[in-house]
Amino acid sequence: MLDLSHGDDEAAVNDLRSAVMRLGRRLKHQRVDESLSPTEMSVLGTLARCGTATPGELARREHVQPPSMTRIVALLESKGLVELKPHPDDRRQKVVTQTEQAEAMLEESRRKRNAFLARLAAELDEDEWAKLKAAAPVLEKLAHL
Repeated sequence: MLDLSHGDDEAAVNDLRSAVMRLGRRLKHQRVDESLSPTEMSVLGTLARCGTATPGELARREHVQPPSMTRIVALLESKGLVELKPHPDDRRQKVVTQTEQAEAMLEESRRKRNAFLARLAAELDEDEWAKLKAAAPVLEKLAHL
């Protein structure tokens, strides 16, 4: 169990935070469309995973306030990357869906970032690569807690 009063655990948490932040910054620079913010790209990624969502659902998933998400969705809509459609069960609400243009852009972005990570991973030895592959599900879990 994690114990931040224990020096080794505190150092490990610090090292993990630092490494994740540095790698995240490097990945952010591998963008296909420089006009989109990391938050806008994240919203498109969320829509790619979940299909459709209300702006409120997107706000919760992205950990932003609903008014901020409303602005993000409006901006993405103005760029032709999302569409607002009537909610199938509640006509007072709208659901957000991504467009084919967004799907193509996300696929190109994934390819570019995957190629970047593959170049980095090629520098690892077999044992390091095995550890990194094993850590991926744990990092994914942390990202969604």
